[in-house]
Amino acid sequence: MTRVSTNGNYSAVLANIQAAQQRQMEAGARVATQKQGTDLKGYARNAEMLTAMKSIDARIGGYLEQSKLITDKLTTQDFALNQITSAAQGTRETIAQALASGRADTLMQDLQGFFRNSVDGLNARYGGKYVFAGGQIDTLPVSATSLSDLTDPAKVISDFFHNDEFLTQAKVDDSTTVTTGLLANGLGTDLMTAFKDVQAFQEGPDGPFQGNLTDNQRIYLEGVLADWDSVHKEMINNTARNGMVQTRVDSVKIDLVTRQNSLAGMMGDITDADPAEAATALQQAGVAVQAAAQVFLSLQNSSLLNVLR
Repeated sequence: MTRVSTNGNYSAVLANIQAAQQRQMEAGARVATQKQGTDLKGYARNAEMLTAMKSIDARIGGYLEQSKLITDKLTTQDFALNQITSAAQGTRETIAQALASGRADTLMQDLQGFFRNSVDGLNARYGGKYVFAGGQIDTLPVSATSLSDLTDPAKVISDFFHNDEFLTQAKVDDSTTVTTGLLANGLGTDLMTAFKDVQAFQEGPDGPFQGNLTDNQRIYLEGVLADWDSVHKEMINNTARNGMVQTRVDSVKIDLVTRQNSLAGMMGDITDADPAEAATALQQAGVAVQAAAQVFLSLQNSSLLNVLR
């Protein structure tokens, strides 16, 4: 004999309504977010794999952020190195023009301008820090301000450089470390020595350079052209080395982006909901809610007396 209970029927129907509503909410969330779940519980057996992939993705993201900073710094260094290289080239060309014309009316004024450009390049900053100072990032790498400073009898060329020997390195991915640092004394010693020689001649018995070149001045300037060719070549090589590091960092960055995109696709296969399937599930859940509600209404219109008749 089956016992008929109105309270029991109500409880069963309400439980069905609540279950149908819960399924409808979950299906609606999948449609709205296009994700299978809102937390790791929603991914069941794939939760551990997803956690590992998210950890890798975070590490790659960190490398990419660092690569942007490194690229910006290398770009700043490239600009400074090109400035110094142009100053060396300009000095060489100015001396050659003086020889060609036989006059040196503005030779030293022009060289003073190239000297200042060189010092500005060696004292370049990125993020408020001197890029060629090694670890002494808050210390001016080169303290000379004019050509006459270089011929101070109480000083030698090394006295004008204040960097240490620390070379900055950066890890751009799990297996690649690049040296991004360059030092002012390594870049500028030969350059400053060449400037000092010209200034010393200017202050010597065969100077100053003005008007028509004397025979001794012509011989001297012809001799220093080779020195400036060497200085210019050296600066080109330094600029090229910095460019090689830039190329390496850019190559690693491209690889990191490729890996991150691939990883995003793999995580998407786990976390992303199929739009058609989610929409179908939402529709089915809506029908289930309507059916449960209809049963509840039917139960309201019935009574135990109707059953006993």
